[in-house]
Amino acid sequence: MGEDGRVRKVWLGVSVAFGVSFSLVALLVIGTYMVAADLAGGGSGTTVGLAKGAVPAAYQPLVQKWGNLCPAINPALLAAQLYQESGWNPKAQSPANAKGIAQFIPATWASHGVDGDKDGDRDIWDPRDAIPSAAAYDCSLAKYVKDVPGDLTHNMLASYNAGAYAVIKYSGVPPYRETQNYVKTITTLAKSFAAPVQKVRPSQQSAAAIYFAQKQLGKPYLWGGDGTPEDGGRFDCSGLTKAAYKTVGIDLPRVANDQWNAGPHPKRDELLPGDLVFFAYDLDDPRSIHHVGIYVGGGQMINAPYTGAVIRFDKIDTPDYIGATRVTKDGAKALPTANSA
Repeated sequence: MGEDGRVRKVWLGVSVAFGVSFSLVALLVIGTYMVAADLAGGGSGTTVGLAKGAVPAAYQPLVQKWGNLCPAINPALLAAQLYQESGWNPKAQSPANAKGIAQFIPATWASHGVDGDKDGDRDIWDPRDAIPSAAAYDCSLAKYVKDVPGDLTHNMLASYNAGAYAVIKYSGVPPYRETQNYVKTITTLAKSFAAPVQKVRPSQQSAAAIYFAQKQLGKPYLWGGDGTPEDGGRFDCSGLTKAAYKTVGIDLPRVANDQWNAGPHPKRDELLPGDLVFFAYDLDDPRSIHHVGIYVGGGQMINAPYTGAVIRFDKIDTPDYIGATRVTKDGAKALPTANSA
């Protein structure tokens, strides 16, 4: 049986299982999902900038400007590094004494920190200095390995992790698991910050995720609920989305605003069933996301809304809708675990 046939079979089962009251929505999902092939042609394209709302507004101009400092980087890649390092926290400090939004250690800052805002000092805690310094450091590493065979950006990232000498020695990304994972993580995570020039490819795992979510309809909301026996099988909003994607082998973070970076961001008119839809207090800051649901088509989502309500269908077009994420397995794996707590 082909992929379309399997999808039709899943949704036929959904419609029968949940009766007439849900059949209209199930049919809506079928119709929306079956247009996926029309959106898939030509691949995901290349980045042309930052996706709307992907970077907190306070830092977006800096990332956009300094992300174009040299050919080895772009704004989405720089954003991915900063998110990986600190989760956009300008006061972050690690046990290894890495400081600020770009997580420089003092010795590296002393040699590579720049006065990005031209105010006469180089402040490791100031994003106006730290973000330009991160870009400058990337470009400096890229110069060291510019003659090494292979992809310049991959070699630059490998140099950031393992040192330029190792990249030169191995004529490319060295055979270190940590370094190879770092390169893959950053390049994958960058897709969640990039504004693609073509429509985002559809997910083939979304039908099963929605099927799970539909089986939870009518259950009472539970703050912090993960659906465990201890929780009485109840969920909160991000617990529901996490559990739904767990059924298809994708591990999402526990918190809604961390799930935002689990894949690329389709536009409102490109939404497909299975996309996660997000709602925020500040539409210019994805860290202010407070709610998430699973899109099912026709402007509707399945979500666990709030205490006192049950898991149900709701409209997504509300004033606090910030955008959507098309979850990918690699995208979810790339998310920094420190931001998932």
